[in-house]
Amino acid sequence: MSTASVHITGIGGYLPQRILKNSDLEKMIDTTDQWISERTGIHQRHIIAEDQMTSDMAAEAVKIALADAGLTIDDIDALVVATTTPDMIFPSTATIVQAKLGGKDFPAWDIQAVCSGFVYGLAQLEGMMRGGMFKRVVLVGAEAMSRIVDWTDRGTCILFGDGAGAVVLEARDSAAENGLIGSVLHADGSYRDLLKAEHPHQPSSPALHHPALHHAAADFSIDSAGTAAVEMKGNEVFRVAVSKLGGVVTEILAKYELTDNDIDWLVPHQANIRIIQATAKKLGMGLDRVALTVSKHGNTSSASVPLALNDLYRSGRLETGQLILLEAFAGGFAWGANLLRWSK
Repeated sequence: MSTASVHITGIGGYLPQRILKNSDLEKMIDTTDQWISERTGIHQRHIIAEDQMTSDMAAEAVKIALADAGLTIDDIDALVVATTTPDMIFPSTATIVQAKLGGKDFPAWDIQAVCSGFVYGLAQLEGMMRGGMFKRVVLVGAEAMSRIVDWTDRGTCILFGDGAGAVVLEARDSAAENGLIGSVLHADGSYRDLLKAEHPHQPSSPALHHPALHHAAADFSIDSAGTAAVEMKGNEVFRVAVSKLGGVVTEILAKYELTDNDIDWLVPHQANIRIIQATAKKLGMGLDRVALTVSKHGNTSSASVPLALNDLYRSGRLETGQLILLEAFAGGFAWGANLLRWSK
């Protein structure tokens, strides 16, 4: 199967029921809806329920993706979860998802590339599937980011939300024009201190407690005691992200001998509307050709690209043969892009 082509045959997304609006955050920290929306483009984000885990969201997204592909878990050869908020240190969240879906025996593992996890996973699995290792694979991006933010830090807690997005990948025994074309991946650990979340050094960190978190809105509460907390130097991250994403767009188009005009849809990591606008401008694209969910989802880390792709797909705007560029930038720093020609 060395000439196999790899195609997305099913897509699914899951978002928790609870919604935290900017107006709710105004009651929790020193911020305003206008301040958040103008700087990030975010108006609301979904927050995982207290009795839910990352694996629960991932499993729901997988169920939808499998149904969309007309398959069951028994048809799958491997399951991969991209996440930076696993249920536990081990076993992998992927194995937990596998068990919750009733799957057995096939390999399951996690990928940790933070917000670039889905892009990294797509590149990894494409190579494995082209080489004939798997026929059908599920890739999930799933995150409970609300559990690793400092809800007293107005610079970071406004950014993140929770959710999961999944795709079913299938290898076909032909070098078809459509399907996944290829990827480029990068990382530079010298930037690691600009965006990070360290392990907690004690069971309960006072910095993560805030009385208003339990009274911000009706039936809304968050308990992040004892978790890691995201730390970010926002201005520096923004500058590097814009530069690296612009570079990776140029690189992947050159690698596959394409031009800006060949791209029909940009599906970017949903971190900040200004970063998305800069990438679209690099491609000479209007926002009408960009999958945008940042306003209603916030930054869902590795889930943001598949959730944005799911949103675009469910809107009915994707057409066979259209060229789609996926891209993401993450702590590490890690960044990358995938190209695919829509074939579902």
